[in-house]
Parts: sequence; structure tokens; C-alpha cells
Amino acid sequence: MIQTIAFYLFAVLVIASAVMVIMSRNPVHSVLWLILAFFNAAGLMVLVGAEFIAMLLVIVYVGAVAVLFLFVVMMLDIDFAELRAGFIKNFPLGIAIAAILLAELVLGIGAYRVGAIELGTPDGASAPLLDRSNIESIGALLYRDYIFLFEAAGIILLVAMVGAIVLTHRKGPADARGQQDIGKQNRRRPEEATVMKQPGIGKGVEL
Repeated sequence: MIQTIAFYLFAVLVIASAVMVIMSRNPVHSVLWLILAFFNAAGLMVLVGAEFIAMLLVIVYVGAVAVLFLFVVMMLDIDFAELRAGFIKNFPLGIAIAAILLAELVLGIGAYRVGAIELGTPDGASAPLLDRSNIESIGALLYRDYIFLFEAAGIILLVAMVGAIVLTHRKGPADARGQQDIGKQNRRRPEEATVMKQPGIGKGVEL
């Protein structure tokens, strides 16, 4: 009984949050509604026993993607009047894309009712472990059968991270802003750290 109540609660909140993401006029509010939708979707995943997917929704999508969206939206100087004008201008294109997606959805449901496509016969090698949680089964499969692919993906991500750091910290001109000389900073004496200025009345400070 409690599972049914929780399911309907999470489902209603997910749908309501998704509608508010689209209907909100303020982009910041849209991102906040999106975060609420992710949390409730994670609750649905927990109800069906997919704890790993629920954890990914909270850690990756809420903790990283949605927060990044929120910071980007808050730092941008958005003209809401221009944003609404662009929405009205592209409304016919959006309706056309929505119609195409609806047609694909109806076509997919019709094909599924005719008969599911047989992609292969499972051999049981990836069967979940008995008396183990969903996360333990995924971990056993990932570190047993796909360990080399997992390590290769980790190396690719590491190389991408190092490349991003190298591109960000490229050396520029000596007088460029943002360039630090660590040795010069360590050799600086306390009396050189601050400069006292006593400007006259009505005069500014020349930097």
C-alpha cells in the first residue's frame, strides 16, 4: 500500500515539475523545477529497485548538470522580453518538431504491439546475483566482464581533464592578467604587500 502511494506521489510530482519547467517564465525557476523533477524521478527508480540509476540522477544530474545550468543561467544577462519574442518566432518550428516526435512515438507503440524485435537470446552471463542489491550486481558485472572497457573510459576521461587544464593554463604574455609568478609571490616582503595612498579631497587614486 505504501509503495502505491509513494509511486503516485512521485509520478504526479515528476509530471507537475516537468510542466513547470516548460511553463515558467524565469529560466532560474525552470532549472529549480528541473531539479525537483530529477529528485522525484530518482524516487521512482528506488521504488523499482534501480538504486544505481537513482544515485546517478541525484549525483550526476542534480549535483552537476542542473547546478551547472543554474549557475550559467544566473550569470547570464538574459533579456526576458527578447526571450519571449524568440519563443513566439520559433513556435511553428517547435510545433512541427513536436508533431514529428509524436508520430515517431505512435509508430513505435504500434510496432511494439505488433511484436517485439528479437535482438538476441540472453545466455544468462549477465544475470543479477542472488540475494544481492542492484548496485552489487552492476558492480560485479562491470568489474568482472567489462573491466578493460571501464579502465579505457577512465583513461579517456583523465586525458580530457588534463587537456582542459592545459588549455586553460596556457602561458600568455608576461604582463597578461591572470598569470601568476609563484616565486615572485613567495619572495615578496610584508612591506611590499600593501601600498598606502592618501589622496586629496576630491581626487581619486591613480592605480
